[in-house]
Order: sequence, then C-alpha cells, then structure tokens
Amino acid sequence: MNQSYRGDFRKRESLFGEFSHSCLGRLIFTVGILGIIAIIAVVTNPSEQTMREEMNDNIRQWIQESDSLYNSDWIDEVVINTGFLFTSADTVVTPWQTQILEQFDKHNHVEYYDHSLFSTMHIYNSFHIQGKRCGIGVFGIVIPTVNFNDFILREGTMRKDYNQPVIRNNGNGDEEYYGENPDLGGVFEYNED
Repeated sequence: MNQSYRGDFRKRESLFGEFSHSCLGRLIFTVGILGIIAIIAVVTNPSEQTMREEMNDNIRQWIQESDSLYNSDWIDEVVINTGFLFTSADTVVTPWQTQILEQFDKHNHVEYYDHSLFSTMHIYNSFHIQGKRCGIGVFGIVIPTVNFNDFILREGTMRKDYNQPVIRNNGNGDEEYYGENPDLGGVFEYNED
C-alpha cells in the first residue's frame, strides 16, 4: 500500500514559542506575573484611616461577642475573625459596652505600620509591651487577627512576684479570693436570726 506524501514533520517553533518553553522564559514570565501582583498590592494597600476604622469595628465586634468567648481556641478565633470580615458592629451600644470601650481606649494603644505591599496594626498594652499584630491589610481588605484576650480591660495583679510568669485567668474563678466577709455590692442582707 502506498502512503501519500504528508510533508516534512519537523516544524520549527517560533522564537516566542522557544523562549516560552525555556527556563529563562518561564522565569521571566513568573517574575512578570509576580510584579503585576505586587503593583496591584501597592495600589490597593489600605490607608491608615481605613485600617483604623476597620480595626475599631473589629474590636467593637469582639467586645459585643465577649460574653461567651473569653476562652476560645485558635480555630474559633480564625472562624470569628473571618466572619468579622463580612459583618460590622451593632450601632446600638449598651452602657456596659461603652464602659468597656472606654477601658480599652484607656489601657490599649493601636499603632499603624505601612509596609510597601501590605500594612499592619499592632496593639500595645501592659500585657503586650512589644506589641502584638492585631490586623493585616492587603488588597484593600483588613484581616483581623485580634482576640478578646489581647485587650487589657481589667485592672489587677498581673504577676505574683517580680520576674514571675503572667497570671492567666482561665475564667473558672478559682484564682480569686475575696476574703471571709467580702462586700460584693449586693443588695441582699444576711440575718442570723
């Protein structure tokens, strides 16, 4: 059986095709794509005002949710902080929440740091002396990494003695001793009749 002539099977690739399949070409394309992403990150980097507004909203949300979340683990924190990306704090603030916000402003300081591709917020207080990152701003989104336990909202003993580890209250009430006859401000009177 005779085969018909199908031509020359060896075809030369174009110069662009050869370059895109070479190691140098792939490296240059990768660097170009990363450069475009970096330019987009620089352009969409949140400003200081945006970061402060979003972090204040996230802090208010943590304070509003704080009644049952004192001892959450890191998975709960990630889920809650992810939810805070899509929600905002209630506009109606109770007197208790106003008092906690005043205590937060009194004992905490939030600082803004602008990096070229992203920005961060750090919280400073007597518990986090060197600061702890509480938010990351990238691509126009402010991602909270804060936890209610990062705030200093209560006054009291933090260490039993000099150079001792910080006392961490786990919320079960065993560490607090009010004495034999404490005055807790209650309205009940006890009669021994």
